[in-house]
Amino acid sequence: MVDAAQFVSQIQAWGRELGFSQIGVADVELSAAESGLLAWLEQGFHGSMHYMQAHGLKRARPAELLPGTLSVVTARMDYLPRATPAGWLQDEWQRRREPGEAVVSVYARGRDYHKVLRQRLQQLADRMAAALDPLGYRVFTDSAPVLEVELASRSGLGWRGKHTLTLSRDAGSMFFLGEIFVDRALPATAPVSAHCGQCRACLDACPTRAIVAPYRLDARRCISYLTIEHAGPIPLEFRPSLGNRIYGCDDCQLACPWNKFAQHSALPDFDARAQLTGRGLIELFAWSEAEFLRHTEGSPIRRIGHERWLRNLALALGNALRAADPGDLPSLRAALRARAGHPSELVRESVDWALAQDRFTSTPASPAPAAG
Repeated sequence: MVDAAQFVSQIQAWGRELGFSQIGVADVELSAAESGLLAWLEQGFHGSMHYMQAHGLKRARPAELLPGTLSVVTARMDYLPRATPAGWLQDEWQRRREPGEAVVSVYARGRDYHKVLRQRLQQLADRMAAALDPLGYRVFTDSAPVLEVELASRSGLGWRGKHTLTLSRDAGSMFFLGEIFVDRALPATAPVSAHCGQCRACLDACPTRAIVAPYRLDARRCISYLTIEHAGPIPLEFRPSLGNRIYGCDDCQLACPWNKFAQHSALPDFDARAQLTGRGLIELFAWSEAEFLRHTEGSPIRRIGHERWLRNLALALGNALRAADPGDLPSLRAALRARAGHPSELVRESVDWALAQDRFTSTPASPAPAAG
């Protein structure tokens, strides 16, 4: 007979060996979260992510999602690349001030976290199953209707921040979450208290005001949603706010005071790829589909496809036309015009909008010769 409390300690030790930063255990009673979930869905804040509404309250009922589930093992994995410098927060803000630089969200500069977490959660579950044979379980890595933040909060991995992400006093919010649903009752780990207080830095930092109230996110306004989940043309009202962000957005996290404690990953998987970090918009916009597929192999970026990649870059180039130094404008215009006849209507429309952002509607006149 395995002592349950000792077994949880063993799971945590195995988790550390596998590269996880923290392991917790939550029960499956999430009924208190149901009203908030329903209100969020009723307001349409999920946008075109129809799967969220299709699953309804199953998201808040783990035992319905996987019948027989009695406990959920939760996992945190930090993702700051190993070589991240001490001044990384300032560096990331500076990237946003460089109109011609393409900004990819920090989490997406390395290997696809789905692959990394799924593999290591499976290894952890296999160890658990070997010790508790038989054990019914299922691994989740942002791949099913799971209330990840709620489970993380209940199991002590952190608390729900006002930007709706999980926050930890020891690690900020720059980490991934994963879960293992199990058919054994394990003692839950203790939750932690919230420490956002009166701070509203994340709300004020959001470029599109997607955090409509503390703990309430309208995904339809969120740059991460617009550049990744949204399939069609990005609404005109949000295009200028994209700036040079071409995949995701970290602004609410960069503004959060707790992220001065963000932790480096122990794994090489999340090291930033050179072709996705510090690159120019023009360079990435010139990638053929074959080049896009080659450079994004094993990356979460590949899921948006080449067409949406070009859409995002075209809009960023349009924003650059309004903000870049005059000497950079000819190359920006040329890059956009090279895609003006693209087969995709989505890309063509994005290019047309971008070219219309040119702050010079005609070639500037040559300066008059100096007198004298």
